[in-house]
Amino acid sequence: MAKRIFILLLAGLCFVFTPGIQAKELQGVSFPQEKIVDGKTLTLNGVALRKALGIIKVFAGGFYLETPTTDYKTAIESEQVKYFYLEYLTSKATAKKLQDGFLKSITKANPPELVAAQQKNIELYASWLDQDMKPGSTSESIYVPGKGLTLIVNGKTKGTISDVSFARMYYRYSLGKKADKKLRKGYLGL
Repeated sequence: MAKRIFILLLAGLCFVFTPGIQAKELQGVSFPQEKIVDGKTLTLNGVALRKALGIIKVFAGGFYLETPTTDYKTAIESEQVKYFYLEYLTSKATAKKLQDGFLKSITKANPPELVAAQQKNIELYASWLDQDMKPGSTSESIYVPGKGLTLIVNGKTKGTISDVSFARMYYRYSLGKKADKKLRKGYLGL
């Protein structure tokens, strides 16, 4: 009987201390190590905190991939299911600020000719950022090869853009060389 209890305790400890099983927490937001998206098991690649003006905690975000990587090009260009989960920490993230920030950042992170070619999709995606966010509000972006990039805000699907070039632009704005350095580092697990 004592041997059986010992084995059960040991098994429990292995579960508790096994790397990759536990969720990561950032600013009170829990990010599970794995997430099922479109029937695929994704692994948490990294987490990051977005700050505005260096002091306002805007959101905590987690980035998930089928095949985790620290290489930004692979994260941007690979054809695998990708998932961003953001939970807002402030009520200062107004729709206007979200739209303006998205337009500015995606334009900065991508070549001008690509921005010009994708202007219609950029404006469409920005139009979906039409809600003021408050603490606890969420947004999710999901890329599924062959389907496109979908935005979900507070559990409501806003739409899907099927163009692969736009999806890569989107991930370049979050993970590319010109992306916010702290977000990029966190999401890539560096």
